[in-house]
Amino acid sequence: MRRSPWATLVVLALAQFAVVLDVTIVNVALPDIQRDLGFSAAGLQWVINSYTLLFGGFLLLGGRAADLLGRRRMFVAGLVLFGAASLVAGLSTTSGVLVATRAAQGLGGALMSPAALSILTVTFPQGRDRNIALGVWGGLAGLGGTLGVVAGGVLVDALSWRWVFFVNVPIVVALLAVVRVFVAESVAEPREADGQTGPAGQEAPDGRRAFDAAGAILGTAGLLAVVYGVVRAEPLGWGSWEVMGALTGGVALLAAFVVVEVRSVAPLVPPRLFRSRSLTTASLALALNGGAFLSMFFLTALFLQQVRGDSALAAGLHFLPMGVAAVVAAAVASQLVTRIGTRPVQLGGAALSVAGLVTLIQAGADGSYLTALLPGLVLFGFGIIGVGVPAQIAAVVDVEPRDAGAASGVVTTFYQIGGALGLAVVSTLANSRTGAALAGGASEQTALVDGFHRGLAVATGLAAAGVLAALASPRVAAAKARATEAAAAV
Repeated sequence: MRRSPWATLVVLALAQFAVVLDVTIVNVALPDIQRDLGFSAAGLQWVINSYTLLFGGFLLLGGRAADLLGRRRMFVAGLVLFGAASLVAGLSTTSGVLVATRAAQGLGGALMSPAALSILTVTFPQGRDRNIALGVWGGLAGLGGTLGVVAGGVLVDALSWRWVFFVNVPIVVALLAVVRVFVAESVAEPREADGQTGPAGQEAPDGRRAFDAAGAILGTAGLLAVVYGVVRAEPLGWGSWEVMGALTGGVALLAAFVVVEVRSVAPLVPPRLFRSRSLTTASLALALNGGAFLSMFFLTALFLQQVRGDSALAAGLHFLPMGVAAVVAAAVASQLVTRIGTRPVQLGGAALSVAGLVTLIQAGADGSYLTALLPGLVLFGFGIIGVGVPAQIAAVVDVEPRDAGAASGVVTTFYQIGGALGLAVVSTLANSRTGAALAGGASEQTALVDGFHRGLAVATGLAAAGVLAALASPRVAAAKARATEAAAAV
């Protein structure tokens, strides 16, 4: 049956929208969740961290499993797990059940997200159509993060915190009803490896289908340990034995993972992927992009509510122009890439991100939202997607269909790990600045503003490093995209 690739994109983009929405929608419900389920202040962080831990830890495994077991199959499995966990989370009556179901949501997202991106990659040939598809993907993801805060405020105020989880259920049911109609199944085709002793990443030397169990265990365990160390750094400090042990153990496991992957005939992450300069530099750019975005979002949300006195809903509405800018940027960026190539667009996006953060640093406790905050938010909204769209296009431009899932897992993992690590570093430095100001006799409001400015300055450093990553990236030429389109049309 012939399926419209644009209908496929709608299904995949809506699923990714739900995953990104879930990341931010829960934040505004945390005070009500704490009160109803009796969370301690330390325990409440695991409503967020359990999701982050499983999502970041299983992305590589989810991406490769999609290649080997079927991309639509893994997408549906992740969608079902995400929806079921959302329903149970909304029905939770104890803190332990909620944390466990949030972890299950994260695992569902880790199966679903790389599978969806790999389906998109193999559905659209390289060129203008893929650029547009990735632009829509990036724009909806950016809008989902912003709308999450608004939707969370509305649902909590009008109904209860349980509806921030229940809202996922009808979305999942609707997607499951249409996924088999609009999304085709695809599995990576075995192919002889260049200079290797057996088929790369797909079959064992005797021709049987193979799976890299050792790589899966080491890679997943290493990522879990690193993410755990990062999320525990905020409450415990980077020098604590728990944090240092988790990070050291995670790095050791990931080093062993690299050794295993180089020697394996069926690697979880084929080493040939990193021969692509486009994939390597794009992954770095996306990691820095994730760190800058999550840090800015976290700091500004607190600034709006704790310093300027916004309600959760008002804060969400104040973020909305940034989401609109992200959608516009996605459309513009996908068109510009086809005309001038990826590197100029990525470089421009990184520069706009820096400009947006520098503008936000000027904001204080007083002053109009229209003049003090709106320009910086809009600039940053343009910039963050201006980096994300060309980087995602460049990341997969040299990837063969058999490696689409693995490449998607790598790209998404870099973004998530970069985001988690960047947020942990930025929030720690911001909090230390606030604490030092309070100890020095500053008022609470002044101390919070100082912490906000320190954190944004560090986030600006991440965005500036993104400029360097853009300069180091190869330019995926517009001519190459047009040539691919012409070949496809013949």
